[in-house]
Amino acid sequence: MKLATLKNGTRDGHLVVVSQDLTRCSDVSHIAPTMQAALDAWEDVRGRLERVAIGVETGSQPTERFHEHDAMSPLPRAYQWADGSAYVNHVELVRRARGAEMPDSFWTDPLMYQGGSDSFLGPRDPIVMGDEAWGIDFEGEVSVIVSDVPMGASVDQARDAIQLVMLVNDVSLRGLIPGELAKGFGFFQSKPSSAFSPVAVTPDELGDAWDGGKLSMPLLVEFNGKPFGRADAGVDMTFDFPQLIAHAAKTRPLGAGAVIGSGTVSNKLDGGPGKPVEEGGAGYSCIAEIRMIETIEGGAATTRFMRFGDTVRIEMKDAAGHSIFGAIEQTVEQPGS
Repeated sequence: MKLATLKNGTRDGHLVVVSQDLTRCSDVSHIAPTMQAALDAWEDVRGRLERVAIGVETGSQPTERFHEHDAMSPLPRAYQWADGSAYVNHVELVRRARGAEMPDSFWTDPLMYQGGSDSFLGPRDPIVMGDEAWGIDFEGEVSVIVSDVPMGASVDQARDAIQLVMLVNDVSLRGLIPGELAKGFGFFQSKPSSAFSPVAVTPDELGDAWDGGKLSMPLLVEFNGKPFGRADAGVDMTFDFPQLIAHAAKTRPLGAGAVIGSGTVSNKLDGGPGKPVEEGGAGYSCIAEIRMIETIEGGAATTRFMRFGDTVRIEMKDAAGHSIFGAIEQTVEQPGS
């Protein structure tokens, strides 16, 4: 089943079931007016939503054309957005680039930060920023939406709580991060609103690519229309989603609709840093990673961060080349553009 939230002039939009090929949708606001309402009553409404999804595919359910540009993030706002750093290769490169040792605990205890969840961007909304000097960067990630998770949940309980899967552009302001982290209190201004894919899908839609904890498919990232990354989200993922969820729930329960991110998808190459796509590598899911490698190998970064007018596209396709979640496609703009 594939679900989306369409713009309707309200803060939370209205819920629709989307066809598997992302061409048609059916309004299900009579079952649950919003995505959050559906998640709050998931056990009660899931079966009804699935019957609509079957009807959309068979033609027995009234539909209208689905346009990705009309979609908000599946959850336009959420009670919780916690982003992990499951690809420890990415963290290792960050520390190597600045000559810092990597603590052994990073391989056994996930990194995670609590992001702002009150104003997610739509998948085709612009990234509005006041200054290019802030070091505007994209981060291609996978995320999951959970049902209620009790405090102290086991990994198995966490796995059972995964209800929907999405893609993410976790926008980062690299120029602001060092100053914030130096204060010892974590990210805030350096982590503005994130954007999510037009469609959220139930894990069963992903077939063998989903093993209950990770999604083994290339995450396709384009920067200004050119291939930038195709790292496989199932490779080099040190902590899978059940582990990340259990980590988040160690000292608190997670409410239905909480979103957990994987962190930047990152692949190694032959045990070392990856290579750009044009050199036959898997490329990168953020600009910072190639800059780290440039610094490690040449002493200085040469790839620039995003500028006004730059565009990023993040997508995942099935074996037949069809988009699974729809595309996040965003352009950096100045306020008032």
